[in-house]
Amino acid sequence: MKHKLMQVMMERDNCWQLSGHVQVDDAYWGGERHGGRRGRGSENKAPFVAAVQTDDDNHPLYMYFNAVDNFRRKTMKEWAEHALNPGTQVVSDGLSCFRGIADAGCHHTAVITGGGHASMENELFTWVNTMLGNVKMAITCTYHKLDPKHLGRYLSEFNYRFNRRFDMPSMISRLARAAVNTAPMPERLLKLPDVQWKPS
Repeated sequence: MKHKLMQVMMERDNCWQLSGHVQVDDAYWGGERHGGRRGRGSENKAPFVAAVQTDDDNHPLYMYFNAVDNFRRKTMKEWAEHALNPGTQVVSDGLSCFRGIADAGCHHTAVITGGGHASMENELFTWVNTMLGNVKMAITCTYHKLDPKHLGRYLSEFNYRFNRRFDMPSMISRLARAAVNTAPMPERLLKLPDVQWKPS
């Protein structure tokens, strides 16, 4: 039932896009296996894109965390076409794949952060870093295990709740209405890897 509800949240949020000012970062869930590769090449790390829309005063409005297959330019272009309105002002670090965001018709600014603690203090990335920390901590403290093939659903749960925090009393009724309008998801389909968005 939990996965059915998260599927509803995922499909509901697939209907809209971020716009205006958006902070973007690359992120991973999981860690290296004992004796395996470390860093971005670890076979046990599931990649996902973290994006947070802010207002003109740099206050967070909406978030959109999506599982992806990899961090390549083509993948980021396809993600941006799905998740961002054309013309959105996007700021990211200097990872080369993020040039795909400009390919999707957005205005992209890359900032070389150099990594480490100094990059975490850069005000341009305040909210995407904050939300990444909050989501990772919440997942770690809530679930004993998270299968990477279902990472998209778990991220969608946090997207859904955060994006509707301004109207908490109606959140349950809105979820029920969305569930009624979502196609059935039998158990055999729930066990397959979820698809947050479909690249071309």
